[in-house]
Order: sequence, then C-alpha cells, then structure tokens
Amino acid sequence: MDKNYEKSIHRIGRIGVIIAIGFMLGIPAVVCQVYDVWPKSVGEIFAVGGGLLAVFLPTNIAEVLSYTPLLGSAAYLTFLTGNVMNLKIPVVVNAQVLTDTAQGTDEGDTIATIGVAVSSIVTTLIIVLGVILLVPLRPVLTSPAVQTATKYLLPALFGGIFLSFVNDDCGEYVAKGKCLSMIVPVALVFVVNAFYPLGGKEGFVVLICMGLTALCALGLYKAGKIKMTLKSDLKKAEGKE
Repeated sequence: MDKNYEKSIHRIGRIGVIIAIGFMLGIPAVVCQVYDVWPKSVGEIFAVGGGLLAVFLPTNIAEVLSYTPLLGSAAYLTFLTGNVMNLKIPVVVNAQVLTDTAQGTDEGDTIATIGVAVSSIVTTLIIVLGVILLVPLRPVLTSPAVQTATKYLLPALFGGIFLSFVNDDCGEYVAKGKCLSMIVPVALVFVVNAFYPLGGKEGFVVLICMGLTALCALGLYKAGKIKMTLKSDLKKAEGKE
C-alpha cells in the first residue's frame, strides 16, 4: 500500500473518530448541563451501563478484529456509521466481487471505502424519506404480508453473506480447502450450546471461535489440506494454456 495514502487516510480517520466521540459525549453533556440532570456519581453510571458493557464490549472487539482486515481504512467510517454486519459488510463484499478487487490491496481498500461511503449516504437519504413518508406508508408497513416478509429479511441477508465466503477466494490468493477450518468451531458451538445456552454471550463466542479457526487453518495449512496459490500465478498459467 502506498505510504502517503496510508498515512493520510489514517490521519483523516483518526480525526473523524475524535470528532465523532466529541459529539457522542458532548451532546449528552450539554443536555445534562442545561437540564441539571448530571449523574450523582461515576458508580451510578457503571451500575446502569455495566450490563450493556458486558454484552456489547466483547461483541464490538470481535467485530473490529474480524472485519478490519476486510474493510481496511474503510473501518473508520464503518464503525462510526454503524449497521456493520447487516449493511456495510455485504456492501464491501459485493463491491469487491463486482470490481474484481482483493481485500488487503490498494484497490480493494479504495473500493471498500467508496462502497461504505456511498451506502452511508444512501442510508441517510432513505432515513429522511422514511421520516417523511412514515405516516402515509404506515398502513402498508403494518400489513400482515409485510410483517411476515420482514421476519425473513435477516436470515436471507446473513445466509447470502455466509455463502459469499464459502468459496476458495482469499484476497490475493486462492485457498483450496479453507472451509475445512470452520468445521471444528461450528461443531463446538453446537455441542456447547446444547448443554450450556450461549444466548447473550455471542461476543465471547465470536472471539473464541476466531482464535480457534485461525489455529485450525494454520494446522490444516501445515498438513497440506489448505493450499494457497496466488491469483496472478493462476492467471499466468491460464494464459499459457
């Protein structure tokens, strides 16, 4: 990756994050000051937010560790605007597939950033339209047919995302047999969940599965079950044929 581009994009990303944090903390502080509703103590804040932190902190750490290699510098904008798994990740994956770019490259990083930026703008426009048209469209949105259909939106979305990764594509490489690395983690989750429900502990589960999957992939690679080949080498071989 070009060093000047990398430095500039990280500098802009950090500045954006600092500004966003300022807004996130500043607006509640202003409201508390205006209406004189400051918390009585720091302990009171942790008492209220402790449960939320226990649930969301591991999940957020898992998202940053797992999605940043795919998003690249687009991670700054992605985690600021939200809707990571159900919107930004599908956008980035489809954008890189359609443009035939690989994650971890300058081209893939640029395409991911453009995709996230455009999706954020489109989402904002849709929200504005939704606010304007909410009352006129309420009879349609609350109809039994639409309510039934919305139950299948997330399963369909996550199913599509899952299938997009069940292949041999691995950035600049073709990884034959890479899906073998997920057999042990998936089986372990099913077995453990059968005896000890994992609901509400998804963040910890994802972190553990990430490490276990990496170990399985490393072991399978050393055993020769997963074979890595550069896409450029495959294209050269096809050209010679």
